[in-house]
Amino acid sequence: MLNNNPLSRRELLRASALGFGNLALLSILAEQALAEQVKFDPRNPLAPRPPQYPARAKRVIFVFLHGGPSQVDTFDPKPLLTRDHGKPFPGEMPRIVSSPTGNLLKSPWEFKHYGESGIEVSDLFPHVGSCVDDLCFINSMHGSNSRHGAALLELHTGSDTFVRPSMGSWVTYGLGTENQNLPGFITICPTLSHGGVNNWSSAFLPAFTQGTPIGNSVIDAPNAKIPFIQNFETPQEVQQLELELLKGMSREQLAHLGVDPVLEGRINSFELAFRMQLAAPELQEIKDETEETRKLYGLDDPKTRNFGHQCLLARRFSEKGVRFVQVTHSYKWDQHEALRKDHASNAMEVDKPIAGLIKDLKSRGMLKDTLVIISGEFGRTPVAQGNDGRDHNPHGFTTILAGGGVKAGIKYGATDDYGFFAVKDKVHIHDLHATMLHLLGIDHTKLTYFHGGRNYRLTDVHGNIVHDILA
Repeated sequence: MLNNNPLSRRELLRASALGFGNLALLSILAEQALAEQVKFDPRNPLAPRPPQYPARAKRVIFVFLHGGPSQVDTFDPKPLLTRDHGKPFPGEMPRIVSSPTGNLLKSPWEFKHYGESGIEVSDLFPHVGSCVDDLCFINSMHGSNSRHGAALLELHTGSDTFVRPSMGSWVTYGLGTENQNLPGFITICPTLSHGGVNNWSSAFLPAFTQGTPIGNSVIDAPNAKIPFIQNFETPQEVQQLELELLKGMSREQLAHLGVDPVLEGRINSFELAFRMQLAAPELQEIKDETEETRKLYGLDDPKTRNFGHQCLLARRFSEKGVRFVQVTHSYKWDQHEALRKDHASNAMEVDKPIAGLIKDLKSRGMLKDTLVIISGEFGRTPVAQGNDGRDHNPHGFTTILAGGGVKAGIKYGATDDYGFFAVKDKVHIHDLHATMLHLLGIDHTKLTYFHGGRNYRLTDVHGNIVHDILA
């Protein structure tokens, strides 16, 4: 109800004083927030920056399996699911579901023990199985949303409802990159659906942190190139003269105006683009790779060549100092039907390349300081959709980590007896992000950016480091 009684002079002064005090406090807080932001040289914003404390990992390779692989058919065996096939799920079903489902559906695939650790992996992934002693299987992952678009955004940005900077952008913002001739964040054949560019966007972070796409999901990886990376009309000598002229004019403007981060950033973008013309095309060519390496990634097989090429490029870019590289197997894992056929086909395309990436990094001594993350946006239900399908399941699924300071040859956490819900040592996507940043030497609560009146971070107000998986 409105109060129409006029304020006394004393009350008006008191209210005004409180208002001014609040404004002053907000101003102080804003200044503090700005002071806490990452300091970078606008003339060279991608220059490497030291971590906040000693890091275990220097870089990240994120292998994204778009659509939601089924955990109970891949890396989370459930004997009771096999025993009770065809029966109703004995527990309480999720309140929100994507589609109607029926009774329990056993996995069509057998699980085998691999390695000294004896970790079980399904017949779908024999090559990944050969690497289990180098892997950490988090079987208790869970997220907040059962829809692809929102789930992709949560996995990539930490938010399932708003446009936020991607994790690759946050990493680049915090650490810069090791190679000044290449972007800090590259995404290879990214998905065009379910958020599209928002999954590698810098949002309100500085533009230099945005992911640089190489092709997209509808282009075969061998044909995917960084857009406009080559200028076939203007010789490089002429381009360099043009760049020097532009820099000179910009410097004159800066001398007149003083510090101008926008203009400095624009100069840097032009310079980086020119340097990339020299460095990136060479890296995208794989002619110098041995036949043995090509076979390791499956480039000799039409079924594995496309994704194998992506994984090989990820190693090449990581080796040359790119801070965050993502590869995407898109959009193939959404088996509401034809589970047996399509999961088998999908696994055949990625199994050997993923194993090849792990083995190649290890043989080059890179695995110890490269964090590899392998995950879909969610898992799938242990109950059937139709006769041969599974619905979306964000309540419990598997994410695989390797290298970069993570314990090897372990399974962490667990879902229930049927693989529906994470129940033991639960790891939320926010916790995954917090742990990733920790391994990179960054306190996730202190990597912040002041925007719209408050500090933002990748984990926002959430996230706990999963210390039990750290080596």
